[in-house]
Amino acid sequence: MGKFEKEGKLSGWALGWLLGGLALAFLLSLRFGSVEIPTSQILTVLTGGEPEKAAWADVVLKFRLPKAITAMLVGAGLSAAGLMMQTLFRNPLADPFILGVSSGASLGVALVMMGSGAGAALGFSAATGFTAGLGALGDLSLAAAASAGAGAVLALVLSLSRRVNSTLTLLIVGLMFGYLANALVSLLVYFSQPERVQAFSLWSAGSFGGVTWSQMRVFVPVVLAGLGIALGMAKPLNALLLGDEYAASMGLNVKRARFAILAGASLLAGAATAFCGPIWFVGVAVPHISRSIFNTADHHVLMPASVLLGAAFALLADMIAQMPGSQTTLPLNVVMSLFGVPVIMWIILRQRQISGAFAR
Repeated sequence: MGKFEKEGKLSGWALGWLLGGLALAFLLSLRFGSVEIPTSQILTVLTGGEPEKAAWADVVLKFRLPKAITAMLVGAGLSAAGLMMQTLFRNPLADPFILGVSSGASLGVALVMMGSGAGAALGFSAATGFTAGLGALGDLSLAAAASAGAGAVLALVLSLSRRVNSTLTLLIVGLMFGYLANALVSLLVYFSQPERVQAFSLWSAGSFGGVTWSQMRVFVPVVLAGLGIALGMAKPLNALLLGDEYAASMGLNVKRARFAILAGASLLAGAATAFCGPIWFVGVAVPHISRSIFNTADHHVLMPASVLLGAAFALLADMIAQMPGSQTTLPLNVVMSLFGVPVIMWIILRQRQISGAFAR
């Protein structure tokens, strides 16, 4: 038992470092942007005081604070979902979107953004009124459409999970759902107007800045519910590491555990995609970073560590995307890729060692 673990959980020392790092990343995300705001003034705003410049209060409270909270929740949720998927499918490269939930959400958004153009091109005039009406609702319609698309795929996957005994079969079926949804999105793109395709591309780039305080009333409870499921699945995930048969011999109801894992991971991935667009690499990279730091396969350690590291990772990636001191903002998934690709390469090069972690 190392200094990072204590009786099957994170030691106080490790938990303190993780919480401290997350707090620092949160503060930096509030401080840096196109306008740098002194830390003392940020604390003044957060405690209800009057900053030296009145505009700073609006910048912090209306823009940076909701974006930072969103980044933390998405980073934590996708990291937890990725860890569950990697363990369930015993695949170190599995991610939260492996079952096609993100593709379903993308299809929902594509129908709203580009459905009218595609419908007109194909001769379906009725499609124009339907999607135009949704589009008038702005960001709320996109979140609703993405949620509907993700929910539809989730319902299909969960329904199949009760009928399919093989995890591999379930994985293949989920991938097929994803390919089908992506094919329909490509069809919509092909028949849509260039400006609508551009709008969809911007959504696909991902952003933490589109969630408003009113949307938080839906977004936060959904993500917290998914995180609650993930944190409560540490013991079943540990059992599943050694295979379904061993887990069943230990008294675990494998089908019920698999259903709960899929529900939690899909809920987290669906909520993140619905409100922020597809956010790549966090769910793949962070669980492996946690394994490397803590050198353990125990989910009582890995799950809270991945949640905290994922939240900090997302905050730092978003801060870099803002290019502090500049008016330019990079696409979030570009920054995620710059960080994520080296991690994936590292995973491939260490495949033998990582495979051992899934067989402990």
